[in-house]
Amino acid sequence: MGLRRRQVLTGILGASGLLVAGSAARPPTPAEIPRAAVLAITPAPNLVEVSARQLGTVAVTDGTLKSVRWTDETGRALPGLTNADRTAWTSTEPFGYGHTYTVTAIAEGGTGDITAATTFSTPAPDELTDVTFRWNSLDDLIDNETYGVGLVLVAHFDDVVDRAAAERALQVTVQPPVQGAWYWIDDRNAHWRPEHYHPTGARITVEANLFGVHLGEGRYGSADRRASVLIGPAHVAIADDNTKHVEVFENGVLIRTMPTSMGMGGSSTVGGKTLSFWTRPGVYTVLDKKNPVRMDSSSYGLPVNSGLGYRELINHAVRISHDGIYLHELASTVWAQGNTNVSHGCLNLSPDDAGWFYDFASPGDVVEVRNTGGEPLDIWVGGDWTIPWPDWQRGSALA
Repeated sequence: MGLRRRQVLTGILGASGLLVAGSAARPPTPAEIPRAAVLAITPAPNLVEVSARQLGTVAVTDGTLKSVRWTDETGRALPGLTNADRTAWTSTEPFGYGHTYTVTAIAEGGTGDITAATTFSTPAPDELTDVTFRWNSLDDLIDNETYGVGLVLVAHFDDVVDRAAAERALQVTVQPPVQGAWYWIDDRNAHWRPEHYHPTGARITVEANLFGVHLGEGRYGSADRRASVLIGPAHVAIADDNTKHVEVFENGVLIRTMPTSMGMGGSSTVGGKTLSFWTRPGVYTVLDKKNPVRMDSSSYGLPVNSGLGYRELINHAVRISHDGIYLHELASTVWAQGNTNVSHGCLNLSPDDAGWFYDFASPGDVVEVRNTGGEPLDIWVGGDWTIPWPDWQRGSALA
């Protein structure tokens, strides 16, 4: 009995030993298998064109970065930072134009060190093109300045550009939000406005993210640009030829009514050039003002000695178009103001009214001219707001 008991015990222990040995030999779980690190460099190899504004990145999975060497054709290192857990490196400046970069990155993983390398080049522009932000007057937009509710933004490019590429780089932000659209005058100038006048107190920020952008025919954007302005009180003057008065509103409230004498109408051909004497209907904006201003009809083709010409010094002149339409003082036509149109196209006012309006008017304020003859005011002379909204939207390169 004792022998059989020992044999049974030995069998049990032996079996137990076999079970232990079998447990030690089981396959490792996936988590226990050492993993090789994987490196990824951006930009990816064989990329057709790398943007000059792009940042370089190196990322590692299943490992940590040991070193990143990123140098240009001169040997200068592209500066960059590695994150806290050493799984990513990002350059702290964009690539820029006309560089050839060589990149070598080393990472440590569960199976040892690995290395990844690449070489790439950035575009070398034939020409760099800049943009200037302007407003209705075509003067430069002044950062943080206040303009009237009729403000129109103008993006003026140094040279001819691909309209769609340029427009994609332009961004307008309005607070409170307002939707607007770009309208291209030609291949160098785009204008932006909303459907209706801007809301009082709005902040408008316009940006051109041009650096690195291909603008066509070997031209690239030279730099990013930004400007931000405010919209002041709603000053809207309505000149109606039916009443021959100008009603001036501030934030929707009528604050002054002024008799006026507008363009006498008709036209005259002088030296082969046909001149119109209408105050053309449409939406004008205040472009500038001078006190006094010298007005000379020969500046637009009407000789002083033609019988209709003039050259004189005019007080309190507020210009509202690029072809020389003003609201201005003219005491000699007070008899006609409110009843008869006798001017060459300007809106004549009494000395008292002209002085008041001169002090009241600000850049970008609105002057609506209604019920007059002649062709509607076109965009070339400042009639941006006269263009119907659907037509304006079709003027976008992205429409």
